[in-house]
Amino acid sequence: MTPQHASELSAKVCALAPVIPVLVIDDAATAADLALALVAGGLPALEVTLRTPAALDAIREMAAVPGGVVGAGTLLTPHDVEAAKSAGATFGVAPGATDLLLEACEANDLPLLAGAATATEAMRLLERGYSVQKFFPAEVNGGVPALKAIGAPIPQVGFCPTGGVSLANAPAYLALPNVLCVGGSWVAPAALVAARDWAAIRALAAEAAALPRRPRP
Repeated sequence: MTPQHASELSAKVCALAPVIPVLVIDDAATAADLALALVAGGLPALEVTLRTPAALDAIREMAAVPGGVVGAGTLLTPHDVEAAKSAGATFGVAPGATDLLLEACEANDLPLLAGAATATEAMRLLERGYSVQKFFPAEVNGGVPALKAIGAPIPQVGFCPTGGVSLANAPAYLALPNVLCVGGSWVAPAALVAARDWAAIRALAAEAAALPRRPRP
């Protein structure tokens, strides 16, 4: 997969909804019901972070949910990429970008939202062909003003800001011309998942799915 094709596919994932839920799953037995609630609420693109032993099993469960588009987050190594792809992930997300990681995603035909935190990092990814990127950690790196400033000289890059994004500040990000969608964990709080309160999670998803975003050409 070329970086250009990967960016096209990543853009399609970002276009599915204004918010990509960032999910840390401790019990794979909750994964299918969680995915059903989020998809029913209007958030079909789901990022399962590889931060728990249950993550790969959770991806397998979610990949079988109709209407869901399941990706793997916190990809750090080529092994992570191969394991995520084998589990059924259809896209990947990384906090940063290394040559080894990019090469592994390209070799395994896994579209990647590679992370960038500075103009230089965004330019290096763009130079390689990645025009859709993750801005991480968004709030720590200056939030909306920083992304607006980066977008002025580098308008070719569309971002998915993640890290500190919430229901309160998501609209300001989504109003930027260089933001395609945002990533956030607030739509699936750990307490609600543990309580299996799928109705509440579906309501949070619907609220997030209704957030306005800037129309794309």
